[in-house]
Amino acid sequence: MLKIFTTQLQGVFKGIASNEDFLLEDGARLLSQAAVGDGQIYIHGVKEMKAVEAEATEGAEPLPKALPLSSLESYHDITNIDRALIVSRFSTDEEAVSTAKALQELGIEIVAISTLVDSSNETESLDTIADVHIDMKLKKPLIPGDDGVRFGYPSSMTALYVYYGLAFTIKEILEEQDEL
Repeated sequence: MLKIFTTQLQGVFKGIASNEDFLLEDGARLLSQAAVGDGQIYIHGVKEMKAVEAEATEGAEPLPKALPLSSLESYHDITNIDRALIVSRFSTDEEAVSTAKALQELGIEIVAISTLVDSSNETESLDTIADVHIDMKLKKPLIPGDDGVRFGYPSSMTALYVYYGLAFTIKEILEEQDEL
């Protein structure tokens, strides 16, 4: 089963790398604006996506100027030179959407990572709120079971892959900035 999972996961990663490459660059540029200046990059991971928040703020190679959004006393402490990264399993996650809307109302630019969900007109979605939305393309679990039920839904692994795509691009941008 691990071979099936690995093959399927590699396919998801390749899909992200080939279809979301421009959005990864756009998102990295947006977040880099805070890192180059006096701003902060505030990260909010919903549920299991706290893994991305932890990696960005406490990992072996933390993202420059990254802080958990929860470190703020109030959203009113964030300024227009700051940026936000919101990560959730699905683009319609209520917590992620409400957080994005609150930040958007304060004029904060947002990068979001989630699997894009086809939603009705009544359901708000991160892809319409965030300035840049990167689709994880993880629509269903990866392994088909003998009973026909699929399992193995690696949402945090996929989000971390996208995060690293952003982080590596931010690193390149900051290195170019230092050379100027």
